[in-house]
Amino acid sequence: MTTTMARQKHHQRDSAPSGSQRQLRVGELIRHAIAELLTRGDIHDDVIASHLVTVPEVKMTADLRLATVYLMPLGGKDAQAVLAAFEKNKKLLRQEVAHRVNTKFAPDLRFRLDERFDEAERIDKLLRSPSVKRDLEGDDDE
Repeated sequence: MTTTMARQKHHQRDSAPSGSQRQLRVGELIRHAIAELLTRGDIHDDVIASHLVTVPEVKMTADLRLATVYLMPLGGKDAQAVLAAFEKNKKLLRQEVAHRVNTKFAPDLRFRLDERFDEAERIDKLLRSPSVKRDLEGDDDE
């Protein structure tokens, strides 16, 4: 009876909703595949070719059928145009990813701008604001 309970606990731990190692691994493989396509210039699009684009992260759904590709052109220049160019070339990118990453199904690709740098800059400005500095200096006096 205790072995049955141990198996059930083990099964519950494997199906954690926070994302599995498999999702992370497949996302990273897709990220590398897209980065390689960009590096080699295999995407023949004038907008993409004229920008340096970074792909910092790819998030996978639990069933590995949808990949959300986060990207950002260098300096955030023409971000919406670059995003539109990736959307336009989605079919080619999906085919190339399917050839390079061995999964049961070729995942659908969804492109989003990576806004982490903007958020980090916003937080940095808040931390440097006079009111926050005043509050932090007040903590030292106590």
